[in-house]
Amino acid sequence: MNKTLRNPWTYVLFLLPLLVLYIMFFVYPMISAFTTGFMKWNGLTEPHFNGLTNFKHAFNDDKFWQSVFNNGKFILFSVFVQVPIIIFFSLLISNVKKLRGLYKTAVFVPSVMSTAVIGILWSFIYEPDIGLFNLILTRIGLQPVMWLSDSHWAMFSILLTNAWQWTGFYIVMVLAAILSIPREIDEAAIVDGASAFKRATKITVPLIMPVISVVIMLSIAGAMKAADIIIVMTDGGPGGITDVMATYLIKYGITNAKYGYGNSIGVLIFLFSLILTALYQVLFARRVERVEY
Repeated sequence: MNKTLRNPWTYVLFLLPLLVLYIMFFVYPMISAFTTGFMKWNGLTEPHFNGLTNFKHAFNDDKFWQSVFNNGKFILFSVFVQVPIIIFFSLLISNVKKLRGLYKTAVFVPSVMSTAVIGILWSFIYEPDIGLFNLILTRIGLQPVMWLSDSHWAMFSILLTNAWQWTGFYIVMVLAAILSIPREIDEAAIVDGASAFKRATKITVPLIMPVISVVIMLSIAGAMKAADIIIVMTDGGPGGITDVMATYLIKYGITNAKYGYGNSIGVLIFLFSLILTALYQVLFARRVERVEY
């Protein structure tokens, strides 16, 4: 057995199936998307090289830039609204003495639910006549809101739904980091007379910054590939006001059989994601030092 484990071909044998699948479902499609992104192709006939025409078309399309702007909204909402909420609730749950497991399970449940189910559920909550939010508004004397069909509220409604789905997943990550901090550090701060607020802001949050950095990185990546929740709830409406780059790709590339143009949008999504993650790593993530207790 030991002789077998010393043989490097043993590890190659175990890694080979995974490597084959990785090449088939990631490397090859990515290379194919890059090549066909420079072609005019409807998926059936022979593709024809057309240079940068597809990319010029995208950059000159106002609806494409609207989708890019909506991806930016996803990122800003995730980083500046969702992440502080995640930290706040993680700190609250970490100080609970009883039923902590119940709270962790309760906040985590939405992240394991199907996006289609969540989209339908929240569509009922946003329903103009019998939806929960409008019932509350009418009870306090306010006018009901057309949450998903009003251009002023549709994007916010989707952002809120998406945050509700994934906040619990990140809370569990941050909570695990908080609970891994040695109890002696917090006890020493209590002895020194530090309040709960100071212990949270001066000790706990700085110590878990590496995990928070990972949460921010995952939030940015999730914002760049958001599509399913939009398709279920608004399908990009009203009038394309809630389209993101992924739904724009589906609507103007795949649905209209413009696969060359669709692949060019996929390439742009990849490049934008790469640039954002690289900028975040260089400007912020590298400044976060790894903490050892």
